[in-house]
Amino acid sequence: MKFIPILILISQGLFFSSLNGQEARPRVRDLGLKSGVLETGALNAITDVPGVKVGHQTLVKGSDIRTGVTAIIPHEGNIFQEKVPAAISVANGFGKLTGSTQVEELGYLETPIILTNTLSVPIACQAIIDYILTLPGNEQVESVNPVVGETNDGWLNDIRARTVTREDVLAAIKAATSGPVEEGSVGAGTGTTCFNFKGGIGTASRKLPAQRGGYTVGVLVQTNFGGVLQINGITIDKILREKVDFSQQHDNNQIDGSCMIVVATDAPIDSRNLKRLARRALAGMARTGGYYANGSGDYAVAFSTAPHLRLKSGQSGLTIEIEVLRNEAMSALFQAAVEASEEAILNSLFKATTIKGQKGRTAYALPVEKLRTYLENAKHE
Repeated sequence: MKFIPILILISQGLFFSSLNGQEARPRVRDLGLKSGVLETGALNAITDVPGVKVGHQTLVKGSDIRTGVTAIIPHEGNIFQEKVPAAISVANGFGKLTGSTQVEELGYLETPIILTNTLSVPIACQAIIDYILTLPGNEQVESVNPVVGETNDGWLNDIRARTVTREDVLAAIKAATSGPVEEGSVGAGTGTTCFNFKGGIGTASRKLPAQRGGYTVGVLVQTNFGGVLQINGITIDKILREKVDFSQQHDNNQIDGSCMIVVATDAPIDSRNLKRLARRALAGMARTGGYYANGSGDYAVAFSTAPHLRLKSGQSGLTIEIEVLRNEAMSALFQAAVEASEEAILNSLFKATTIKGQKGRTAYALPVEKLRTYLENAKHE
């Protein structure tokens, strides 16, 4: 697979802290702020769910290409041969989530989930099909249901250029790892904006106490939506009017937009309760101040990695017997999904770096340091 170079234009105000040695921006918890009451997983990331991997391919070229690809892989095996239970919930359907109808109809996911920009959905689908068809054991496969989500990064990125290639998507899949997840202006979040600031990729997780099953819920988001930003119930706009010169903010005036939310859990849940879990993850978006605007594509895709729930190719017989959680056991998982989704969205904002893109536009990073003192005082009130 050929290497795709990434051009970082420091002279134009672009920077990625992980690439040029600049001091990394904090996550929400680095400031001592907590969303909710449940404990996080070890990494506070979707990769806390055993087997889940995430990979990015970031495309920054010239003065007008600011886009990329993010891949989420549910488990290390051949996902087509070991399909995972899955479901989708839609808050507002102004978007392009390919593969959704088959997931809804059959209740299983058979490919990695790819996130990218709106006009790159078709090429991402082609790349997933190529990936699945070339896996050992899939030589006889003749139908593949690629799942690709998107947000429109056309304010910063020359989206009409359709720069994302098949090789970029495959590179993101190949780069997927189970360790810490890079957040902010990276992968599918390279060119996105959120609440009139730079958005991007964010992640978080929650681990239930042993008496509630000890299960993990992990969330990854691609944020590109508007609203009235709130952090732990504090309306940030009121603070920023006092502490930030708004002439330095970009003129996007963001109302519409989109948010893609991916929820993973190791809890043994079938597609019916995964749909309920996905619906709760969308509530986390509302807790940050989003309201699912008319022109927003707000989706949550949820899946379970529980090995005994996987639909394995070659199974015979007319029936299958599975063991799943009772409805009464779902409430703690619902809470975990809301809390992790809210924190993942905030992490996408806290970690995102200022990006200059096409037509001289600049999306400024959330001024975390200017908010630090106020937020630290507020958490003790």
